[in-house]
Amino acid sequence: MNKPPVNTQVDRRAQPAHAQLRPVSPLSEAYRFGSTAVQASVGVARFAASTALDALRLRPPTAQLTARRAAQEVRATFERLGPTYVKLGQLIASSPGVFTETLAAEFEGLLDRVPPADPTEIRQLFIEEFGRPPEEVFATFDTRPIASASIAQVHTATLPDGTEVVVKIQRPGIGARLAPDVAILDRLAALAERSEYGRMLSARHFVEDFAAGLDAELDFGNEASAMREWYECLRPGPFGDRVRVPRVYDELSTPRVLTMERIYATRIDDAAGVRAAGHDGVALCRNLLLSLLESAFHGGLFHGDLHAGNVLVDDDGRLVLLDFGIVGRFTPRTRRILRQLVVDLIVRNDFESAGRAIFLLGAVRNPGSSAQGGADIEKVAAPLSSTDLGSMSYTDLGRQLAALARAHDARLPRELVLVGKQLLYVEKYMKLLAPRWKALSDREIYGYMAGIMKEAERDRRASGASVR
Repeated sequence: MNKPPVNTQVDRRAQPAHAQLRPVSPLSEAYRFGSTAVQASVGVARFAASTALDALRLRPPTAQLTARRAAQEVRATFERLGPTYVKLGQLIASSPGVFTETLAAEFEGLLDRVPPADPTEIRQLFIEEFGRPPEEVFATFDTRPIASASIAQVHTATLPDGTEVVVKIQRPGIGARLAPDVAILDRLAALAERSEYGRMLSARHFVEDFAAGLDAELDFGNEASAMREWYECLRPGPFGDRVRVPRVYDELSTPRVLTMERIYATRIDDAAGVRAAGHDGVALCRNLLLSLLESAFHGGLFHGDLHAGNVLVDDDGRLVLLDFGIVGRFTPRTRRILRQLVVDLIVRNDFESAGRAIFLLGAVRNPGSSAQGGADIEKVAAPLSSTDLGSMSYTDLGRQLAALARAHDARLPRELVLVGKQLLYVEKYMKLLAPRWKALSDREIYGYMAGIMKEAERDRRASGASVR
């Protein structure tokens, strides 16, 4: 080929994605529900059989062994059930501190090691997208994926000029496979909300968010746009030279195929590799935390899945963020409320005002009096004021906030939960790469938070002036 390949078919990038989640027929839903119930029953039976076998051998399993076996069986069952449940498993793996450590660790294998799709089907998808098979679209194309997850898999290829790229390819027919499962999960969530625990978890809202996320992921144009928006937010500021995202080749991308530059880098959780390359663990963790705060507080869009497969370190020590299929967004109004909440809790110790801010976020369905809400918040926040900031644990704070949410029948907005999960990831990498680093005592992070507080005070004064 003498020139870059182009899409000879209708330009689908300006159209809706091929495979969106659509309503399913009662027959399809019933069939899928039956097969799901069978697979779940098989999993329960396998777990019961292994436990009974241990009893017959007079070797009663420990609680730790039982938990590990249960987690293994749940993962195996999710794999047999297919992509929707694999995606749920990835959500569990991507939520350290929310689920048990045993369960989250077991599901980490589903992040990028799912059995790949049939190469013949992948070839046919390319023909549908570009009018030509991959070996004609690219100078070279490796049919063996280097990573494979629930929605897509990633292959390596080269362009005519020799440039190395990676090609993210959507699993053929994935939308049609996801839709019945989402319908079933919605019915189960409605049933779960009859219980107090289900209402507290807002099971139906969880499924709605899950379905909306899946629907967005089925159009790779959304991911390409999010990558650009995230980087453009950070590029002009002080963190722009500390992070990067792969270049997207638009002429080689469609809603089901995303072609990006190939970046050779080290996973951030490969502590030995990071140190061998001479990178500063403290600097890496600081940059990841600051880029998350800056994109959330100022950019309005932040990466929503910072598991180690999506956070790499290049040869120059810059963070490379991959896979923007899951992102969170804060509106300008939400960002103002969050800045004020930080000031109320940390600077002013005004817990009643903090309670009003949480109510403004739409998180509390049973607020009671603002005074009582403030008192309950103080019970959580007051001990933190006497804790060394560098020793504070996001996990411990999360548990206390969960207890507060139960007391007031609160449902935290999806974006707050999502950014909280990313903070848990940062904490995990801190323990690996910078175990002695006191993040919130760090001069640069302290200065950044001081700037957030000044902005909140300006917001407060402007609000007071507008009222007068």
